[in-house]
Amino acid sequence: MTGSDVAAPPARVAVILPWERQDRASDPEGGEPKVGEIRAAEARLDEAVGLAASIGVVIVRKAVLPLRVRRPATLLGSGQVEALAETVKADEVGLVVVDARLSPVQQRNLERALGCKVIDRTGLILDIFGERAVTREGSLQVELAHLEYQRSRLVRSWTHLERQRGGFGFLGGPGETQIEADRRLIGDRIVRLKKELEQVRRTRGLHRDARKRVPFPVVALVGYTNAGKSTLFNALTGAAVHAQDQLFATLDPTMRGLVLPSGRKVILSDTVGFISELPTELVAAFRATLEEVAGADIILHVRDAAHPDSNAQRADVIAVLNGMVEDETLDPAWQGRVIEVLNKADLVGGVEAVPAREGTVVISAITGDGLDQLRAAIDAHMVGAMERAHYDLPVTEGAAIAWLYEHGEVTQRTDGEETVSLDVRLLPADRARFERRG
Repeated sequence: MTGSDVAAPPARVAVILPWERQDRASDPEGGEPKVGEIRAAEARLDEAVGLAASIGVVIVRKAVLPLRVRRPATLLGSGQVEALAETVKADEVGLVVVDARLSPVQQRNLERALGCKVIDRTGLILDIFGERAVTREGSLQVELAHLEYQRSRLVRSWTHLERQRGGFGFLGGPGETQIEADRRLIGDRIVRLKKELEQVRRTRGLHRDARKRVPFPVVALVGYTNAGKSTLFNALTGAAVHAQDQLFATLDPTMRGLVLPSGRKVILSDTVGFISELPTELVAAFRATLEEVAGADIILHVRDAAHPDSNAQRADVIAVLNGMVEDETLDPAWQGRVIEVLNKADLVGGVEAVPAREGTVVISAITGDGLDQLRAAIDAHMVGAMERAHYDLPVTEGAAIAWLYEHGEVTQRTDGEETVSLDVRLLPADRARFERRG
């Protein structure tokens, strides 16, 4: 065995959360932080550790560093930087993850002071997306986001952009190819990527139009990352979508058929998990997911009932969906299509132990508890959203008549010599599909 055959050990990483007191504006002297603030900081740090761990590194140190003021040069205070430098040396840390947005200057100064690689929250999420993207669009979008993020940083800090399969070179590794990366070359690559993405999106638009002609309602799963959406997707459909206790285990939308208790057929769509403070460079990478949500007849908002920050995560997801309304991607009345699903009840004593308001379904996707109630809730939601319509169809249009029976509820039928009159209850999307038929 040669030296090149030996895999390099995983990077030793310190994860740092710069934390500003939420009430500092009203309490400038500080005082003891509240229990809720401490819990929120710990939950945010745990999330950052989970993000870092998901790219295969070894976490050797984690810490919350309280901020009295944001320093333009390093974000952290001088004493904090010195203490962190000692930790980096003592623990042989090769990478420091700062769970905040760093300017290029702050990142460069911290690297010089600490003597190791430093990446911020945006860089970390970009690396994860680069590793997990499967579809061509996902890969192109993540590369585009990475280049836009690195445009100034590469020129100031590095002379090359390292790329390897499964990532964008923040950690380095074997199999790399080096691209001379100055502003002009990066700009040229960004232009090419945007052209390729536009072509991919046009193709996806054609596929989406084709799906609209497939006469089945769509039920989209949304929620904070690691809420258990893929596990629920597999439990409902019997599929084998990658599901792991890991942030961003799913990045590309996946669809499967599902038969409800009433016999109705729907398409269930699993989507990427949302996250707080999503890097602006990656907002466009959510386009495929957001379009699936926007076109869905029902939205299942899956929440982690066992997470200490579940309510804050709910607010983050709703903020993203409300942003879609502002972008006119989503109907302003989207909330009328939502069923809230509290998952992971098995971790807190079972479905009976989880308090839930009206319209919320409590489940455990792992054990299957509550799944029958969820299927029934989807069925009931669809019935409640149905519209009444009347059609007079020629007797020769047997396929259209059969379509109405399969996808709606025929409440009255009158057969004439040349026409069949039908009173039908249909979902708005199904009614539109039927009336658009050629």
